[in-house]
Amino acid sequence: MSQIIDRRVFLKSTFAAGAVVLTGSLAHSADKSAAGQSDVDQSMINVCDTHLHLWDLEKFKLPWLSNDGVQSINRSFVMKDYLQATAGSHVTKAVYMEVNVAPSLQTKEAEYVLELCRRDDNPMLGAVIGGSPQSADFRAYITPLAGDPHLKGVRTVLHDADRPKGMCLEPQFVQNIKLLGEHGLRYDLCMRPDELTDGARLAEKCPKTQFVVDHCGNLSVQNKDAKLRASWEKGIRELAALPNVICKISGIIVTADRKNWTAADLAPNMNFCMNTFGEDRVMFAGDWPVCTLTAPFGGWLNALKEVVRSRPKSFQQKLFHDNAVRFYELG
Repeated sequence: MSQIIDRRVFLKSTFAAGAVVLTGSLAHSADKSAAGQSDVDQSMINVCDTHLHLWDLEKFKLPWLSNDGVQSINRSFVMKDYLQATAGSHVTKAVYMEVNVAPSLQTKEAEYVLELCRRDDNPMLGAVIGGSPQSADFRAYITPLAGDPHLKGVRTVLHDADRPKGMCLEPQFVQNIKLLGEHGLRYDLCMRPDELTDGARLAEKCPKTQFVVDHCGNLSVQNKDAKLRASWEKGIRELAALPNVICKISGIIVTADRKNWTAADLAPNMNFCMNTFGEDRVMFAGDWPVCTLTAPFGGWLNALKEVVRSRPKSFQQKLFHDNAVRFYELG
């Protein structure tokens, strides 16, 4: 009980830090008084952030931070930075998302974030850790960690260059994803937009494991390739047809024009996913600090709020909070 009280006191003080000041391209988005908007008071909706990245470069090596286009986030981001970035956004709960550390550091990363989940000075209540289900060593890695109540799942970034198409359907991979289900753990599908049907086949093969589609399936909002979009739509439909799959409305802001974007640019991909999965199987995810490549946390959050402004209050509460709390069993 004392842990709950401490968190509530902490979160109340966090909200008092003040509202997020929107900057950058969100100022160019459509007028919020436009016809068709609902009278939902979005400022009163609590947020469960299902995709929080943290990395301390004194502790961990993240090889991908040397890639072109991410120089602005090639530094440490720790909990105090997240609390500052989300002040005033009503983030009451959060789930850590692995950061693709060097494989030799995955156990150290898991121990680091699970300890953060046990603390009372932050809203993080669960963690999705990194893992390599393609490895025969995966069982030995995950089994000692699986009993921790804060451990919620595993992710492998399947769109890395060294992870070929079809890898997630190899027998070893499938066997290890089934193992996650046996432990009550989930698996995040972070993959190329034209390979989502592979994700659907994996979910079919592992019906006792819950799956999460990351970042609306990773189709760029600037995509002009009709064939790629058709493949992405097919994959989203096939995934949504499976009862053990849910979708994160996240991530795609980093695919927008970083100097000249609006909420309307993000809407088609997000609305397709929300309409296809339905109101009970979509959830907000911040993808901070990666989102800052295009916009601050508050800018991204408010862009999504603008897109869903005309939807019922019940839909918005499920999207921003309730679905995630239920799915991750956050209490």
